[in-house]
Amino acid sequence: MADAKLHTIKLPYPDKGDRTVWIYVPSHSDGEKLPVVYMTDGQNLFDDNSTPHGSWEVVKAVENEQKSGVGNAVIVGIDNGNVWRDSELTPKSIGEVQHLELFCEDFKPEGEIFDNFLMNTVIPYVENNFPVCTDRQNVAVCGSSSGGLMSFFSAVEHHEKFGYAGVFSPAFLCYTREDWAKYLSTKIVENMPYLYIYTGNGDELEEMIFESTEMLYELLEESFYPYDRMNEVILFENAHNEKSWREIFPDFLHTFLSRL
Repeated sequence: MADAKLHTIKLPYPDKGDRTVWIYVPSHSDGEKLPVVYMTDGQNLFDDNSTPHGSWEVVKAVENEQKSGVGNAVIVGIDNGNVWRDSELTPKSIGEVQHLELFCEDFKPEGEIFDNFLMNTVIPYVENNFPVCTDRQNVAVCGSSSGGLMSFFSAVEHHEKFGYAGVFSPAFLCYTREDWAKYLSTKIVENMPYLYIYTGNGDELEEMIFESTEMLYELLEESFYPYDRMNEVILFENAHNEKSWREIFPDFLHTFLSRL
């Protein structure tokens, strides 16, 4: 039996030096392979002092699922790039970015670089060094805000790799309805990931995100996204912060593990 352990490693991020990646491996039997969730904003998942609203407390969520007998999972968190976070987590290929007033003046959409880092550096390293499953049904991606947008993008772009996506408070408002419609029309196939899409509505930013998420959900239906692979969760009182994402993450994790 292997004990639970939180690992931190450094992996080379393109043109920005090494990037910290957190890998939480829960207790498990020798030789056991575990489902895995790849997540953005790694520093906010484990460190309660990382934000004014605390962390996501993902270890506690995994432990609760383990104790209840539902399942177990490895959590992989990729640190954000601080001032480059929004640039790293906003793809260019969806369309022209809107609401630039929400970003820093040096903002430049480079989400495809992050996606490449995830797919070709992080995932191969984790699969080669940790006891994780590699089949899509046991692999999820998850994030919030710009990270929610990025998780949606990676899941849609790599539907052959990800069976599930936790899309929390996603920054869908970054693109127009027209650009989203055009993008989705080229991406939807029969075997798409299960989308767990969450928003609140408790502050001004989250209200804007809620409205754009409703728009995106309608477009997914119009694009014939498999209806049984979408789940929209709304907690109207919740604001745009880690407290809210900490509250919703256990339900996403439970949904992921209970459907395996």
